[in-house]
Amino acid sequence: MAGIIDPWKLKLATWDPEQIEGFESILSIGNGRMGQRANFEEAYSGSSLQGSYLAGVYYPDKTKVGWWKNGYPEYFAKVLNSANWIGVDVKVGGEILDLARAQSVDHFAWELNMKDGVLKRSFTCTLESGSSVQVKAERFCSMHNPELGCLRYTIKAKDCPVQLIPYIDAGVTNLDSNWDDAFWVVHEAKHRGLRQAYVRAETNKTHFGTALAMTVAAYTLDDREKKECSQSKVESNSERVGIAFEANLKQGQVLTIEKYVGICTTMQHAEEDLVESACGHSEEAEKSGWESLVHAHRLAWDRIWQHADVEIDGDIKSQQAIRFNIFHLNQTYRGDDARLNIGPKGFTGEKYGGACYWDTEAYCIPFFLASHPEQIARQLLIYRFNHLPRAVENAEKLGFSGGAALYPMVTMNGEECHNEWEIT
Repeated sequence: MAGIIDPWKLKLATWDPEQIEGFESILSIGNGRMGQRANFEEAYSGSSLQGSYLAGVYYPDKTKVGWWKNGYPEYFAKVLNSANWIGVDVKVGGEILDLARAQSVDHFAWELNMKDGVLKRSFTCTLESGSSVQVKAERFCSMHNPELGCLRYTIKAKDCPVQLIPYIDAGVTNLDSNWDDAFWVVHEAKHRGLRQAYVRAETNKTHFGTALAMTVAAYTLDDREKKECSQSKVESNSERVGIAFEANLKQGQVLTIEKYVGICTTMQHAEEDLVESACGHSEEAEKSGWESLVHAHRLAWDRIWQHADVEIDGDIKSQQAIRFNIFHLNQTYRGDDARLNIGPKGFTGEKYGGACYWDTEAYCIPFFLASHPEQIARQLLIYRFNHLPRAVENAEKLGFSGGAALYPMVTMNGEECHNEWEIT
Protein backbone atom coordinates (compact mmCIF):
# COMPACT_ATOMS: atom_id res chain seq x y z
CA MET A 1 0.00 0.00 0.00
CA ALA A 2 1.84 3.04 -1.31
CA GLY A 3 1.31 6.26 0.57
CA ILE A 4 3.53 9.35 0.76
CA ILE A 5 5.92 9.57 3.70
CA ASP A 6 5.37 12.79 5.66
CA PRO A 7 6.10 13.44 9.35
CA TRP A 8 2.59 14.76 10.07
CA LYS A 9 0.36 13.65 7.21
CA LEU A 10 -1.01 10.43 5.76
CA LYS A 11 -1.41 10.85 2.00
CA LEU A 12 -2.51 9.10 -1.15
CA ALA A 13 -1.79 11.23 -4.23
CA THR A 14 -2.64 8.80 -7.04
CA TRP A 15 -6.04 7.56 -8.12
CA ASP A 16 -5.87 3.80 -7.56
CA PRO A 17 -9.22 2.06 -6.92
CA GLU A 18 -7.43 -0.99 -5.51
CA GLN A 19 -6.14 1.10 -2.59
CA ILE A 20 -9.34 2.92 -1.65
CA GLU A 21 -10.76 0.43 0.86
CA GLY A 22 -7.42 0.07 2.63
CA PHE A 23 -6.92 3.81 2.89
CA GLU A 24 -10.43 4.16 4.28
CA SER A 25 -9.00 2.42 7.35
CA ILE A 26 -5.70 4.30 7.44
CA LEU A 27 -7.35 7.72 7.14
CA SER A 28 -10.09 7.05 9.72
CA ILE A 29 -11.04 9.91 12.03
CA GLY A 30 -12.64 10.12 15.47
CA ASN A 31 -12.84 12.01 18.75
CA GLY A 32 -13.23 9.31 21.41
CA ARG A 33 -17.02 9.55 21.41
CA MET A 34 -17.46 8.58 17.77
CA GLY A 35 -15.42 7.76 14.70
CA GLN A 36 -15.62 6.73 11.09
CA ARG A 37 -13.79 5.25 8.17
CA ALA A 38 -12.60 7.66 5.49
CA ASN A 39 -15.45 6.82 3.13
CA PHE A 40 -16.14 9.13 0.22
CA GLU A 41 -18.98 11.56 0.78
CA GLU A 42 -20.43 11.06 -2.71
CA ALA A 43 -21.70 7.76 -4.11
CA TYR A 44 -18.98 5.19 -4.80
CA SER A 45 -19.72 1.80 -6.35
CA GLY A 46 -16.14 0.53 -6.10
CA SER A 47 -14.68 -1.59 -3.30
CA SER A 48 -15.49 0.12 0.01
CA LEU A 49 -16.62 -0.62 3.57
CA GLN A 50 -18.95 2.05 4.90
CA GLY A 51 -18.48 2.60 8.62
CA SER A 52 -19.49 5.15 11.25
CA TYR A 53 -19.24 4.09 14.89
CA LEU A 54 -20.51 5.38 18.25
CA ALA A 55 -18.41 4.54 21.30
CA GLY A 56 -20.12 2.14 23.68
CA VAL A 57 -23.09 1.42 21.40
CA TYR A 58 -23.05 -2.31 20.68
CA TYR A 59 -25.13 -5.36 19.82
CA PRO A 60 -24.79 -8.85 21.39
CA ASP A 61 -24.36 -10.95 18.24
CA LYS A 62 -25.13 -14.58 19.12
CA THR A 63 -22.03 -16.77 19.04
CA LYS A 64 -21.69 -19.04 16.01
CA VAL A 65 -19.51 -22.10 16.65
CA GLY A 66 -19.77 -25.78 15.82
CA TRP A 67 -19.04 -26.94 19.36
CA TRP A 68 -19.46 -25.76 22.93
CA LYS A 69 -17.29 -25.76 26.02
CA ASN A 70 -17.80 -24.64 29.59
CA GLY A 71 -17.33 -20.89 29.80
CA TYR A 72 -18.08 -20.20 26.14
CA PRO A 73 -19.87 -16.86 25.71
CA GLU A 74 -23.41 -16.69 24.40
CA TYR A 75 -22.61 -13.67 22.23
CA PHE A 76 -19.88 -11.46 20.83
CA ALA A 77 -20.42 -7.77 21.57
CA LYS A 78 -20.02 -5.69 18.43
CA VAL A 79 -19.79 -1.94 18.04
CA LEU A 80 -22.28 -1.25 15.28
CA ASN A 81 -22.08 0.51 12.00
CA SER A 82 -24.36 3.44 12.79
CA ALA A 83 -26.19 5.98 10.62
CA ASN A 84 -24.11 7.40 7.78
CA TRP A 85 -23.94 11.14 8.39
CA ILE A 86 -21.30 12.12 5.81
CA GLY A 87 -23.34 11.32 2.68
CA VAL A 88 -23.66 13.85 -0.14
CA ASP A 89 -25.23 12.72 -3.40
CA VAL A 90 -23.83 14.74 -6.31
CA LYS A 91 -25.67 15.17 -9.61
CA VAL A 92 -24.13 16.98 -12.58
CA GLY A 93 -26.68 17.62 -15.29
CA GLY A 94 -28.72 14.86 -13.68
CA GLU A 95 -25.82 12.37 -13.76
CA ILE A 96 -24.64 10.82 -10.48
CA LEU A 97 -21.00 11.48 -9.61
CA ASP A 98 -19.31 8.11 -8.95
CA LEU A 99 -15.54 7.91 -9.30
CA ALA A 100 -15.72 4.17 -9.96
CA ARG A 101 -17.69 4.87 -13.16
CA ALA A 102 -15.95 8.03 -14.32
CA GLN A 103 -14.06 8.25 -17.61
CA SER A 104 -11.05 9.63 -15.78
CA VAL A 105 -9.95 10.86 -12.36
CA ASP A 106 -7.04 13.31 -12.26
CA HIS A 107 -5.17 15.34 -9.65
CA PHE A 108 -6.48 13.01 -6.93
CA ALA A 109 -5.22 13.98 -3.46
CA TRP A 110 -6.40 12.39 -0.21
CA GLU A 111 -4.79 13.27 3.09
CA LEU A 112 -5.27 13.22 6.83
CA ASN A 113 -3.33 15.77 8.83
CA MET A 114 -2.58 14.03 12.13
CA LYS A 115 -1.70 17.36 13.71
CA ASP A 116 -5.30 18.56 13.53
CA GLY A 117 -7.41 15.52 12.58
CA VAL A 118 -8.86 17.11 9.44
CA LEU A 119 -9.46 14.77 6.49
CA LYS A 120 -9.22 16.33 3.01
CA ARG A 121 -9.76 15.07 -0.53
CA SER A 122 -9.70 16.75 -3.94
CA PHE A 123 -9.85 15.64 -7.56
CA THR A 124 -10.81 16.52 -11.10
CA CYS A 125 -13.17 14.08 -12.77
CA THR A 126 -14.61 13.49 -16.23
CA LEU A 127 -17.98 11.78 -15.92
CA GLU A 128 -19.39 9.16 -18.29
CA SER A 129 -21.30 11.89 -20.13
CA GLY A 130 -18.11 13.88 -20.69
CA SER A 131 -18.90 16.59 -18.13
CA SER A 132 -15.90 17.70 -16.08
CA VAL A 133 -15.98 18.73 -12.41
CA GLN A 134 -13.54 19.70 -9.70
CA VAL A 135 -14.27 18.67 -6.12
CA LYS A 136 -12.83 19.54 -2.72
CA ALA A 137 -14.08 17.86 0.45
CA GLU A 138 -12.97 18.13 4.07
CA ARG A 139 -14.38 16.94 7.37
CA PHE A 140 -13.60 16.32 11.02
CA CYS A 141 -15.06 14.81 14.18
CA SER A 142 -14.77 17.68 16.61
CA MET A 143 -12.35 17.16 19.49
CA HIS A 144 -13.79 20.33 21.06
CA ASN A 145 -17.40 19.12 21.00
CA PRO A 146 -17.43 15.30 20.89
CA GLU A 147 -21.07 15.25 19.76
CA LEU A 148 -20.39 17.21 16.57
CA GLY A 149 -19.23 16.24 13.08
CA CYS A 150 -18.53 18.83 10.38
CA LEU A 151 -18.22 18.48 6.62
CA ARG A 152 -17.62 20.91 3.77
CA TYR A 153 -18.06 19.88 0.14
CA THR A 154 -17.30 22.14 -2.84
CA ILE A 155 -17.83 21.45 -6.54
CA LYS A 156 -16.89 23.45 -9.63
CA ALA A 157 -18.47 22.74 -13.01
CA LYS A 158 -18.83 24.68 -16.24
CA ASP A 159 -22.20 25.82 -17.56
CA CYS A 160 -24.37 23.05 -16.18
CA PRO A 161 -26.83 22.44 -13.34
CA VAL A 162 -25.29 20.86 -10.25
CA GLN A 163 -27.23 19.38 -7.37
CA LEU A 164 -25.77 18.54 -3.95
CA ILE A 165 -27.96 16.41 -1.69
CA PRO A 166 -26.57 16.07 1.85
CA TYR A 167 -28.30 13.26 3.73
CA ILE A 168 -28.29 11.06 6.82
CA ASP A 169 -28.98 7.39 6.23
CA ALA A 170 -29.85 5.04 9.09
CA GLY A 171 -30.49 2.08 6.79
CA VAL A 172 -27.09 0.55 7.47
CA THR A 173 -25.80 -2.96 8.17
CA ASN A 174 -22.65 -4.62 9.47
CA LEU A 175 -20.51 -6.70 7.13
CA ASP A 176 -19.43 -8.74 10.16
CA SER A 177 -22.66 -10.37 11.37
CA ASN A 178 -23.00 -13.96 12.55
CA TRP A 179 -26.69 -14.46 11.81
CA ASP A 180 -27.62 -11.47 9.63
CA ASP A 181 -29.71 -10.03 12.46
CA ALA A 182 -31.28 -6.61 12.09
CA PHE A 183 -29.17 -4.55 14.49
CA TRP A 184 -31.18 -1.31 14.23
CA VAL A 185 -34.79 -0.13 14.40
CA VAL A 186 -35.27 3.28 12.76
CA HIS A 187 -37.99 5.28 14.50
CA GLU A 188 -37.89 8.60 12.64
CA ALA A 189 -36.39 10.21 9.54
CA LYS A 190 -37.78 13.75 9.34
CA HIS A 191 -37.15 17.32 8.22
CA ARG A 192 -37.34 20.33 10.53
CA GLY A 193 -37.59 23.51 8.51
CA LEU A 194 -35.79 24.18 5.24
CA ARG A 195 -32.23 23.31 6.21
CA GLN A 196 -32.44 20.79 9.05
CA ALA A 197 -33.28 17.10 9.22
CA TYR A 198 -32.72 14.23 11.63
CA VAL A 199 -32.96 10.48 12.10
CA ARG A 200 -33.64 8.63 15.35
CA ALA A 201 -32.82 4.95 15.71
CA GLU A 202 -32.43 2.31 18.42
CA THR A 203 -30.41 -0.87 18.67
CA ASN A 204 -32.22 -4.17 18.97
CA LYS A 205 -31.70 -6.10 22.24
CA THR A 206 -29.43 -3.51 23.92
CA HIS A 207 -31.82 -0.59 23.24
CA PHE A 208 -29.25 2.16 22.81
CA GLY A 209 -31.04 5.21 21.46
CA THR A 210 -29.38 7.51 18.93
CA ALA A 211 -30.28 10.72 17.13
CA LEU A 212 -28.33 12.40 14.35
CA ALA A 213 -29.37 15.84 13.13
CA MET A 214 -27.90 17.94 10.33
CA THR A 215 -28.16 21.65 9.66
CA VAL A 216 -26.90 22.65 6.22
CA ALA A 217 -25.57 25.91 4.82
CA ALA A 218 -25.28 26.15 1.02
CA TYR A 219 -23.88 28.90 -1.18
CA THR A 220 -22.36 29.69 -4.55
CA LEU A 221 -19.13 31.62 -4.85
CA ASP A 222 -17.19 33.31 -7.63
CA ASP A 223 -14.58 36.05 -7.87
CA ARG A 224 -17.13 38.73 -7.04
CA GLU A 225 -19.64 37.50 -4.51
CA LYS A 226 -20.99 34.77 -2.27
CA LYS A 227 -24.69 33.96 -2.61
CA GLU A 228 -26.83 31.77 -0.38
CA CYS A 229 -28.27 28.80 -2.22
CA SER A 230 -31.80 27.89 -1.24
CA GLN A 231 -33.17 24.41 -0.80
CA SER A 232 -34.67 22.96 -3.98
CA LYS A 233 -36.46 19.96 -2.47
CA VAL A 234 -36.44 17.48 0.38
CA GLU A 235 -35.95 13.75 0.04
CA SER A 236 -36.85 11.11 2.60
CA ASN A 237 -37.98 7.57 3.23
CA SER A 238 -38.39 5.56 6.42
CA GLU A 239 -34.61 5.39 7.05
CA ARG A 240 -33.01 8.26 5.16
CA VAL A 241 -33.51 12.00 4.96
CA GLY A 242 -31.88 14.49 2.60
CA ILE A 243 -32.05 18.12 1.46
CA ALA A 244 -31.26 19.05 -2.15
CA PHE A 245 -29.50 22.27 -3.18
CA GLU A 246 -29.15 23.16 -6.86
CA ALA A 247 -27.32 25.82 -8.85
CA ASN A 248 -26.68 26.46 -12.54
CA LEU A 249 -22.95 26.98 -12.32
CA LYS A 250 -21.21 29.29 -14.75
CA GLN A 251 -17.51 29.20 -15.53
CA GLY A 252 -15.52 30.00 -12.40
CA GLN A 253 -18.42 29.42 -10.00
CA VAL A 254 -18.48 26.84 -7.22
CA LEU A 255 -21.30 25.37 -5.15
CA THR A 256 -20.48 24.62 -1.52
CA ILE A 257 -22.40 22.97 1.28
CA GLU A 258 -21.40 22.98 4.93
CA LYS A 259 -23.01 20.15 6.85
CA TYR A 260 -23.07 20.32 10.65
CA VAL A 261 -24.20 17.13 12.37
CA GLY A 262 -25.14 16.68 16.02
CA ILE A 263 -24.75 13.07 17.14
CA CYS A 264 -26.26 12.02 20.47
CA THR A 265 -26.89 8.69 22.20
CA THR A 266 -28.51 7.45 25.39
CA MET A 267 -25.02 6.89 26.76
CA GLN A 268 -25.10 10.63 27.56
CA HIS A 269 -28.75 11.72 27.15
CA ALA A 270 -32.23 10.68 28.15
CA GLU A 271 -34.17 9.08 25.31
CA GLU A 272 -36.72 11.88 25.24
CA ASP A 273 -33.96 14.51 24.88
CA LEU A 274 -32.03 12.93 22.00
CA VAL A 275 -33.58 14.76 19.07
CA GLU A 276 -33.54 18.20 20.68
CA SER A 277 -29.94 17.74 21.83
CA ALA A 278 -28.75 16.62 18.39
CA CYS A 279 -30.66 19.40 16.63
CA GLY A 280 -29.30 21.92 19.12
CA HIS A 281 -25.71 20.90 18.42
CA SER A 282 -26.20 21.18 14.67
CA GLU A 283 -27.99 24.55 14.87
CA GLU A 284 -25.37 26.12 17.12
CA ALA A 285 -22.59 24.77 14.92
CA GLU A 286 -24.12 26.30 11.79
CA LYS A 287 -24.38 29.65 13.57
CA SER A 288 -20.74 29.45 14.69
CA GLY A 289 -19.55 28.66 11.17
CA TRP A 290 -16.83 26.48 9.73
CA GLU A 291 -13.77 28.59 10.57
CA SER A 292 -14.69 28.99 14.23
CA LEU A 293 -15.40 25.27 14.64
CA VAL A 294 -12.29 24.03 12.89
CA HIS A 295 -10.22 26.49 14.94
CA ALA A 296 -11.60 25.12 18.22
CA HIS A 297 -11.01 21.57 16.96
CA ARG A 298 -7.38 22.36 16.09
CA LEU A 299 -6.75 23.95 19.46
CA ALA A 300 -7.99 20.77 21.15
CA TRP A 301 -5.55 18.69 19.09
CA ASP A 302 -2.76 21.19 19.82
CA ARG A 303 -3.24 20.62 23.55
CA ILE A 304 -2.95 16.86 23.06
CA TRP A 305 0.20 17.02 20.94
CA GLN A 306 1.90 19.38 23.38
CA HIS A 307 2.27 16.53 25.87
CA ALA A 308 1.84 13.42 23.70
CA ASP A 309 4.20 13.95 20.76
CA VAL A 310 7.33 11.86 20.23
CA GLU A 311 10.01 13.34 17.96
CA ILE A 312 12.39 11.10 16.01
CA ASP A 313 15.29 12.80 14.25
CA GLY A 314 16.68 11.50 10.99
CA ASP A 315 13.98 8.93 10.17
CA ILE A 316 10.84 10.42 8.62
CA LYS A 317 9.21 7.01 8.10
CA SER A 318 9.50 6.17 11.80
CA GLN A 319 8.36 9.68 12.72
CA GLN A 320 5.21 9.24 10.67
CA ALA A 321 4.63 5.77 12.13
CA ILE A 322 4.89 6.80 15.80
CA ARG A 323 2.59 9.76 15.25
CA PHE A 324 0.13 7.47 13.46
CA ASN A 325 -0.04 5.33 16.60
CA ILE A 326 -0.31 8.32 18.94
CA PHE A 327 -3.00 9.90 16.76
CA HIS A 328 -5.19 6.81 16.72
CA LEU A 329 -4.87 6.21 20.46
CA ASN A 330 -5.99 9.76 21.19
CA GLN A 331 -8.87 9.80 18.74
CA THR A 332 -10.10 6.43 20.03
CA TYR A 333 -10.10 7.29 23.74
CA ARG A 334 -10.59 10.69 25.39
CA GLY A 335 -10.72 9.53 29.02
CA ASP A 336 -13.88 11.30 30.18
CA ASP A 337 -16.18 8.27 30.59
CA ALA A 338 -15.29 5.19 32.66
CA ARG A 339 -17.86 3.13 30.73
CA LEU A 340 -15.72 3.32 27.59
CA ASN A 341 -12.48 1.59 26.67
CA ILE A 342 -10.21 1.06 23.66
CA GLY A 343 -10.99 -1.33 20.84
CA PRO A 344 -7.95 -2.90 19.10
CA LYS A 345 -8.92 -1.34 15.75
CA GLY A 346 -10.13 1.96 17.13
CA PHE A 347 -12.72 3.43 14.79
CA THR A 348 -11.15 1.97 11.64
CA GLY A 349 -13.54 -0.91 11.01
CA GLU A 350 -15.70 -3.73 12.35
CA LYS A 351 -13.18 -6.48 13.10
CA TYR A 352 -12.56 -7.38 16.76
CA GLY A 353 -16.01 -5.97 17.44
CA GLY A 354 -14.78 -2.69 18.90
CA ALA A 355 -14.67 -4.40 22.29
CA CYS A 356 -12.08 -4.00 25.05
CA TYR A 357 -9.20 -6.51 25.11
CA TRP A 358 -6.42 -7.20 27.58
CA ASP A 359 -4.36 -5.06 25.18
CA THR A 360 -5.61 -2.02 27.09
CA GLU A 361 -3.56 -2.91 30.16
CA ALA A 362 -0.63 -4.33 28.20
CA TYR A 363 -0.13 -1.47 25.75
CA CYS A 364 -2.49 1.47 26.20
CA ILE A 365 -2.36 2.32 29.90
CA PRO A 366 1.46 2.71 29.84
CA PHE A 367 1.12 5.17 26.96
CA PHE A 368 -1.55 7.26 28.66
CA LEU A 369 0.34 7.23 31.97
CA ALA A 370 3.43 8.55 30.22
CA SER A 371 1.75 11.18 28.07
CA HIS A 372 -1.43 12.41 29.78
CA PRO A 373 -2.71 13.57 33.16
CA GLU A 374 -3.24 10.59 35.45
CA GLN A 375 -7.05 10.80 35.38
CA ILE A 376 -7.04 9.46 31.80
CA ALA A 377 -5.43 6.15 32.81
CA ARG A 378 -7.47 6.17 36.02
CA GLN A 379 -10.68 5.98 33.97
CA LEU A 380 -9.42 2.80 32.30
CA LEU A 381 -8.77 1.26 35.71
CA ILE A 382 -12.21 2.31 36.97
CA TYR A 383 -13.66 0.56 33.91
CA ARG A 384 -12.13 -2.71 35.16
CA PHE A 385 -13.07 -2.03 38.78
CA ASN A 386 -16.71 -1.60 37.78
CA HIS A 387 -16.57 -5.00 36.06
CA LEU A 388 -15.18 -6.84 39.09
CA PRO A 389 -18.50 -8.59 39.93
CA ARG A 390 -18.64 -9.94 36.38
CA ALA A 391 -15.02 -11.06 36.66
CA VAL A 392 -15.98 -13.13 39.71
CA GLU A 393 -18.86 -14.65 37.74
CA ASN A 394 -16.50 -15.50 34.88
CA ALA A 395 -14.20 -17.33 37.28
CA GLU A 396 -17.11 -19.25 38.82
CA LYS A 397 -18.12 -20.53 35.37
CA LEU A 398 -14.72 -22.21 35.17
CA GLY A 399 -14.97 -23.78 38.63
CA PHE A 400 -13.20 -21.18 40.77
CA SER A 401 -14.65 -19.97 44.06
CA GLY A 402 -13.84 -17.92 47.13
CA GLY A 403 -13.96 -14.59 45.31
CA ALA A 404 -11.50 -15.53 42.56
CA ALA A 405 -11.83 -13.15 39.61
CA LEU A 406 -11.07 -13.62 35.93
CA TYR A 407 -11.32 -10.50 33.83
CA PRO A 408 -12.50 -11.33 30.30
CA MET A 409 -10.07 -11.18 27.42
CA VAL A 410 -12.73 -9.52 25.27
CA THR A 411 -15.67 -7.58 26.66
CA MET A 412 -18.00 -4.67 26.40
CA ASN A 413 -19.82 -4.92 29.74
CA GLY A 414 -17.71 -7.34 31.81
CA GLU A 415 -18.93 -10.59 30.25
CA GLU A 416 -16.47 -12.70 28.27
CA CYS A 417 -17.06 -12.46 24.52
CA HIS A 418 -14.17 -14.57 23.18
CA ASN A 419 -14.64 -18.29 22.51
CA GLU A 420 -11.13 -19.59 23.12
CA TRP A 421 -9.26 -16.79 24.82
CA GLU A 422 -6.94 -19.28 26.54
CA ILE A 423 -5.28 -20.33 23.25
CA THR A 424 -5.36 -17.00 21.43
